[in-house]
Amino acid sequence: MGTSGFQHLFRALAQLPLSADEIACLRDWLAALEAPGRCLALIEQAKGRCPCPHCGNARCHRSGHANGLQRYRCIACHHSFNALTGTPLARLRHRDKWLSYFQCLIESRTVRAAAERVAVAKSTSFRWRHRFVAAVRREEPPTLKGIVEADETYVLESQKGSRHLDRPARKRGGTATCRGISQQHECVLVARDRGKTTHAFHAGQGEPDAERLLHYLKPVLACDALLVSDGAAAYPRFAKLAGISHRAINVRGGEHARGAIHVNGVNGWHSRFKTWLRVFCGVASRYLANYAGWQMVLDAAALIIPEHWLRAAVAPRQQERPQYLR
Repeated sequence: MGTSGFQHLFRALAQLPLSADEIACLRDWLAALEAPGRCLALIEQAKGRCPCPHCGNARCHRSGHANGLQRYRCIACHHSFNALTGTPLARLRHRDKWLSYFQCLIESRTVRAAAERVAVAKSTSFRWRHRFVAAVRREEPPTLKGIVEADETYVLESQKGSRHLDRPARKRGGTATCRGISQQHECVLVARDRGKTTHAFHAGQGEPDAERLLHYLKPVLACDALLVSDGAAAYPRFAKLAGISHRAINVRGGEHARGAIHVNGVNGWHSRFKTWLRVFCGVASRYLANYAGWQMVLDAAALIIPEHWLRAAVAPRQQERPQYLR
């Protein structure tokens, strides 16, 4: 369209009595025109020049473009790659809708609501949810220091979405067949220091023992940290094995705080997590780690706009801990 044609169209639009809904549709249409280029520019900017994801060699040269992204070719192994290779966002399409979908994650929309908002299929919405959350939560929170509270919360085991159940189906989630915490409950282990840095882990089923605590908590605790827990017997054994200081508070006996010794911070995180989880009407146990990671990102309030989420999703990682949130 030439300049004169655009000016004629602009004048025609200016003379129309547009309603608020029509103005909103026009704004969304303009944003959709801008989104593809803006999304690709953010990806290139956040990733920068990175080593080959196949062999780690830093010597690479430009090798054309594909789907709007610069491609590189490694001099050592001769593989080609782009800014998304090796990330959970690799090979995903409709990049012009990614920023809108990140906004749906910020607003904690359901799969169906996000699919309607972004105009994609429900299967695409589900795939994007877990790919995007997995990409963002690769950014590992720093080591927990000072007074560190640790406690676990439990979610009933769920095989939602599975085509082959290994137990009789439960109507609308159902309840456990026995009282108390059992192997029918998924354990979400949370450690949080007084600086509000949080680590969350899907720590298997049932109550964790000292060995499981050692596996998950030892790598994220500073050597001089003071661990505070409830009266569970596994924590003193873990503290002895890990060589860290430990204090326990008798929550079951009605003791809620002893000066600075309490677990109110981590219990507050549990409450917010379970309240937020109700929006999704139950989640499958195999995706529980992703939902815990999603809540960690929202609770930290560090990524508040879609551009922040996209930069965090594609930014290069120096080191990843494989057991984190597994």
